[in-house]
Amino acid sequence: MKSQYFKITFTLFFLAVIFIARLAYLQLFTDRYALNAANTSIKTEYIIPQRGIIFDRNGKILVGNQPAYEITFTQALLKPDFDTLGFCNLLQISKSDFENRIAQLKKEKYYSRVTPMTFLKNLDREDIARIQEIIFKYPAFSILQRPERKYEVETSGNLLGYTNEVNSNDIKKDSLYYLPGDLIGKSGIEKAYEKVLRGTKGVQYIQKDIKLRSIGPYKNGELDKDVVTGSDLTLTIDYDLQRIAQEMLVNKRGAIVALDPTTGEILVLATGPDIDPNLFTGPEKSKQINSLLSDEFNMPFFDRSTQSAHMPGSTFKMFTALAAMQMGVMDENTIFPCGGGFNYRGLRIKGHGGADPLIPAIQVSSNCHFSYAYLAIINKYPGNPSKGIDEWKRIMESFGFGKYLNNDLATGVKGRIPSGEFYERRMASIYKASGSKKNPKQWDPLATGAVFNGMGQGDVMLTPLQLANGVAAIANKGWYYTPHIVKSIDGKPNPDPRFRKKHKTLVDPKHYIPILKGMEQVVLNGTGRGLQSKDFTQLAKTGTAQVPQGKDNSVYVMIAPKENPKIVVVALMEHAGFGATWAGPASTIIAEKYLTGTIKRPHLYDRMINASFMPEYRRQWIEDLKRKGKDHPINQDSLRLEAVKDSLRMVPRGPKRNQLQRTQDSLQLLLKKRKTP
Repeated sequence: MKSQYFKITFTLFFLAVIFIARLAYLQLFTDRYALNAANTSIKTEYIIPQRGIIFDRNGKILVGNQPAYEITFTQALLKPDFDTLGFCNLLQISKSDFENRIAQLKKEKYYSRVTPMTFLKNLDREDIARIQEIIFKYPAFSILQRPERKYEVETSGNLLGYTNEVNSNDIKKDSLYYLPGDLIGKSGIEKAYEKVLRGTKGVQYIQKDIKLRSIGPYKNGELDKDVVTGSDLTLTIDYDLQRIAQEMLVNKRGAIVALDPTTGEILVLATGPDIDPNLFTGPEKSKQINSLLSDEFNMPFFDRSTQSAHMPGSTFKMFTALAAMQMGVMDENTIFPCGGGFNYRGLRIKGHGGADPLIPAIQVSSNCHFSYAYLAIINKYPGNPSKGIDEWKRIMESFGFGKYLNNDLATGVKGRIPSGEFYERRMASIYKASGSKKNPKQWDPLATGAVFNGMGQGDVMLTPLQLANGVAAIANKGWYYTPHIVKSIDGKPNPDPRFRKKHKTLVDPKHYIPILKGMEQVVLNGTGRGLQSKDFTQLAKTGTAQVPQGKDNSVYVMIAPKENPKIVVVALMEHAGFGATWAGPASTIIAEKYLTGTIKRPHLYDRMINASFMPEYRRQWIEDLKRKGKDHPINQDSLRLEAVKDSLRMVPRGPKRNQLQRTQDSLQLLLKKRKTP
């Protein structure tokens, strides 16, 4: 017992010595307590750095900075004889507004009597010029200048993103940096590269008297820290291409993605509907962002290039063939019984072509050929369909499908590549509903719907970016670099090792040769022959993905040129129709501009920018509201006004823009009259 007592006593004594020694060190040899003691005699003032500038790959400034002004309030400096009415007149606000703002500040989680809190934001230069001459009469209030983003372009708001004031969660995640009122990247590049763009705050320690008046720097500024401007980013994006892609997506829902297959650099990442990033700045910033966030019809913040996973349709047939050849269940000369389409246990799927080998099957996009190929994958191991599916799944995942791409984008989804377990669960549900006691591991490819995967109409779901990455692997005959958006930081190559690692697929390079030949035939003699160009060669695959909501999705993938490919393009237009009719022209225009420096087929471009699928979207939306029992009437003029506004963002000055402007004015006047009692 005595031994244990002495051990405990010695341990407590030892800890007490350490504590006292540490306390003495902090008090005698550091400034930590001097700088923090009640924070009354020494004040910490922060200098907000300029955020880094964002350039495109060709040096065009996309996002810069401009000064923004706000009024801050410090409770401890508020005098008893404060002239409330005079101050309200100066700021041109009501007394009730003033009182509400003060009350709201005091409810803030991080409110402090001695800490300046943001009272009024987003003041323009004219307001500041008027206020700064008189505000000295109100020492509790001061003018604070913060750098605000200035957008030099009018498209690609989703890609670039925006900054906004930090919330409590942001502060909690990085409390050593952020304070109330600070700005943080909330979406897009601004969010993904926040710590690179934000820089480092400058710090000044100011001595203050008991009335909180400054009396000079603490220790002559020896402990102050210089402000460090944020790092500049050069994106992989070619903004000329990006702008053209966004123009072709006006009044459409979908995405256009372009990659350099040799590097994984993203050349285009366009989504429709687009957002004008200039809505993210100015006095109406919060109102405009909230309006965009609450737009349930257009959902403009939903990035369809990275967040929207779709059935890839016939563009997936190439990957079915690659897996089947790698698994040894077919080769390029295999012929399936395809007379009159795909016939399987009572299921009949019409399709082009007949009993053809692989290359002509790709050319005509044979549903039958690739459905039989997928059945061969399922049946590779008799009595164990899950084993075949899981082998196929591993091959698909080696293309980056069914998982996060681990890139530098702020958004993304995994998509879906179903497993054997996925179909076992589905079969178990079917058996349970029917009262069957059969083993779900012996699942049926027809009953579960797995048979449709081969032609891209089943349970496979890919984002446009994932699909583009897979096509890049085909262009490279079996390898790819992870798609990424930042090319360099402060002029130096992006140091992230993720983007220098070459990923190899599980498919032997020899199997890509017939696939590439088939894609060439699509353009020369198949479903994409109307998109041939005399200026460059193309390899492509069309896709028309059937969806239950309405018209088919239009999908197109392409590689150009044939020799030493320099660009891969994927386009998806929701509920537009045939792949070669809409997604195809958008893809070939992007490739044409990139490879030749100009648009040589303006009729295709004009057709794309003038097309609108809004009537189809409105029809689906109205039907969806009816199904949900929402009986409020849909204002067609409001929807039309939104479509006109979208068009105005893209159309240059001229007769067409003038006509759109007149239409917008008329609709706004009409809606205003309806609201007037």
